[in-house]
Amino acid sequence: MNKLTILATAMIAVGAVAPAVAADLPARAPATYTKAPAIVQAAYDWSGFYIGINGGGATGNVDWNADGFGDEGSHHPSGGTVGGQIGYRWQMSSWVFGLEAQGNWADFKGSNTSLVFANTTNQTKIDAFGLFTGQIGYAWDRTLVYVKGGAAVTDNKYTSITTGLGVDTANETRWGAAVGVGIEYAFAPSWSVGFEYDHLFMGNNDVVSNAGFIADHIKEDVDLFTARVNYKFGGPVVARY
Repeated sequence: MNKLTILATAMIAVGAVAPAVAADLPARAPATYTKAPAIVQAAYDWSGFYIGINGGGATGNVDWNADGFGDEGSHHPSGGTVGGQIGYRWQMSSWVFGLEAQGNWADFKGSNTSLVFANTTNQTKIDAFGLFTGQIGYAWDRTLVYVKGGAAVTDNKYTSITTGLGVDTANETRWGAAVGVGIEYAFAPSWSVGFEYDHLFMGNNDVVSNAGFIADHIKEDVDLFTARVNYKFGGPVVARY
């Protein structure tokens, strides 16, 4: 028997045995697949203490009404301001709640000629102010919009200048109320920039100077516009599914 015959015989034998061996093998289990984990999106968390600086300007309306003589007229103090703020926020879902204290140096000045007293100019200057407010806001990840309200305090100086008689001044710390609205954007893990508008209702107070030339009911309101930069302490993000 030659080599070709032997090889052919062996191949026929293997072909006959292979189906039988395959029949004895257990059935193959169906393929299984593992579900990929859900994608986790990192969302900004506004919770935590923060500190920052602010700057901007303001315009106001001040009415002087002389006791027993009537309306002396009004003027609109305006100028620049710079200051700082510190606060705390906590976030529940997309709602953000906060408390904040703000203190600013200011240079808001305005004057008008008295409508009652001849050759007299009345001037108002706001040297500083403070705000103590609560906030309620809504966050879209790194963007926060909010409203605020609370107490306001201003440091005022009133001056009456009369030709031939001289200058009379009075100083006053005045308390009132503030409401405002703002928007803030977190441009880095702990840093945010924002813009805010506040209206200060400072009421109608009696102001009397030592010399007596100023004896007026003075009504004051202020519209305040500021840009703000804040640094927040604590973790910048939380995991949300």
